[in-house]
Amino acid sequence: MKVSILGCGWLGLPLAKKLIEQRHTVRGSTTRAEKLSELRRAGIEPLWLQLSPELKGIGWDYLLDTEVLIVNIPPRLAQTGSAFHPAQIEHLAALLKNSSVGRVIYVSSTSVYADENRTAVEDDVTTPEQSASPALVEAERIIQKVGKTWLVLRCGGLMGYERIPAKYVSGKKNLTTGHLPVNYLHRDDAVSIIETFLSLPDEAWNQVYNAVAPQHPTRREVYLGSCDPFGFVPPTFEDNVSEPYKVISSKHLQSQIPYSFLYPNPLDFYYSL
Repeated sequence: MKVSILGCGWLGLPLAKKLIEQRHTVRGSTTRAEKLSELRRAGIEPLWLQLSPELKGIGWDYLLDTEVLIVNIPPRLAQTGSAFHPAQIEHLAALLKNSSVGRVIYVSSTSVYADENRTAVEDDVTTPEQSASPALVEAERIIQKVGKTWLVLRCGGLMGYERIPAKYVSGKKNLTTGHLPVNYLHRDDAVSIIETFLSLPDEAWNQVYNAVAPQHPTRREVYLGSCDPFGFVPPTFEDNVSEPYKVISSKHLQSQIPYSFLYPNPLDFYYSL
């Protein structure tokens, strides 16, 4: 199968490597010219492409000469504003409509859900007005309307390998969020979930799925559990505080596709320095 990945970053590059291991032909893009040689060494057909938000670079038609396009670009809403990412996807969609691409996967985020002290499911957010991140939902809807078989994966916080939770809170004092449940997804699971969908019929597609580890320990448990193995200074926590939370359900994904999480519990995630 020919697969193109728009965005060979922290998730896209290992995904590409896994697909190449499975004998797929992979074309992949990067916004950094100096990374082209790294992609080529990995067996990826590399392209320097940008959405800023208009299309830049040479090779867009080549990227879209594929059976599956995986859109995996960080929205960077805080840096670029709420209109930028939907505009990126609009420019991409205009090219997609007349391409030979059969299927499109859009990698979204569980940040679309507000902290409402309850469990969130996919149908809770179907319009931008319902979302804590309207721009992401706008981008999702653009993909859904492009006229291709589509899939939206709302991934939890991607962790694993060098993304060690303790690294981000080492030595911090009086954290008020220690009691909140985490909504994490190990990168290996993200890769494997996407790979699983590639082999499934269209009946499993044209849907939105939450991709989150099914267990939700507290931040306190996760932070402290990842301190000692790597020598990070444990943070301290404020007790008797109330912060809003959300628990993201992955039951829809688990009920619809034959997938067992490699890392169902974030306390057992594999990390490395």
